[in-house]
Amino acid sequence: MTSDRTSRPRILTGDTPTGKLHLGHWVGSVRRRVELQDSHDCYFILANMHAFTTRVDQPGEIRSDTLEIVRDLLCMGIDPERASIFLQSEVPAIAELTFLFSMLLPFNRVMRNPTLKDEIKVKGLGENYPFGFPLYAVGQTADILAFRPVAVPVGEDQVPHLELTREVARRFNQKYCGVGDKVEDADHVEEGGVFPVPVADVGKVGRLVGIDGANKMSKSLNNAIFISDSAKQVQKKINKIFTGRQSPTEPGDPDNVLMQYCEIFIPDEERVAELRRRYAAGDDIGDGHIKQELGAAVNELLEPMRERRARFENDSDVIDVLKRGTVEANRATEETLAMAKQAAGLGFFPRTLRLD
Repeated sequence: MTSDRTSRPRILTGDTPTGKLHLGHWVGSVRRRVELQDSHDCYFILANMHAFTTRVDQPGEIRSDTLEIVRDLLCMGIDPERASIFLQSEVPAIAELTFLFSMLLPFNRVMRNPTLKDEIKVKGLGENYPFGFPLYAVGQTADILAFRPVAVPVGEDQVPHLELTREVARRFNQKYCGVGDKVEDADHVEEGGVFPVPVADVGKVGRLVGIDGANKMSKSLNNAIFISDSAKQVQKKINKIFTGRQSPTEPGDPDNVLMQYCEIFIPDEERVAELRRRYAAGDDIGDGHIKQELGAAVNELLEPMRERRARFENDSDVIDVLKRGTVEANRATEETLAMAKQAAGLGFFPRTLRLD
């Protein structure tokens, strides 16, 4: 780890291991994480305990998915020498803070979280979800605040979760640190609060539509282009994008999913502008031609990632990255936990945590 990291503003974000990462993750959050490595003290969590909220009977798959996501992060450009990738399950301070924070939030406030409501609906859980499912929304506040970050790079759909985190930070600082309820969010630490009130850092593309053209890109909806897809798989998926257009001379919708992808993934802005103009005018340019250009651009983006991924084929190399990151994560979170315990009257004596 570089020696100057601790003098930089800190960020925390991460992923629940539910499968491989896709282009939606790249444009929504990971690209921003890569950019921030040079200017911020970066921590990236693998929320493997949260995965158990809906997959408690799949521990083997969760473990495998965790390792695959680490490979995806490394191949996309996360550098373990400049950032810490770590396991939620190996950072006990997060669990302790989850319990403490759960005392600060009414149950009905947790259940009003729109992201939580959406997940219950999308996953068809009805009333048959474990107590840990709503608790994970509280746990996510602990994932974040355990690191006292100033910002959280997230996709658009995670902003409601962050608002809950911001509420917890305010309530803790007001209840246990004497911060006044009129104090601006940016001034909480200066006024004696333990926790900064973190802000959302949403990527340039807050929500990427899947190749079905209707829903957010998702593994479960079978509409995703994965970071680990081969060049052939990428082109095949892009070819499936449906626009409803019948001929090259038929004017097309310049804002449909195909053209959205061109704006996002074709780096030549002049070429994109030309494609949009000709597409909207029905100027003898077919969907098939555009899909070939788009496929080439996406594969140009992914090819260096495929090469980097090949360096981490062995699980032992991935686990070594996780172990080093988890050591750094425990160092940061134990400091936060000691501060929080002291503020809440729970700090009776110091402790030392060691990861062998």
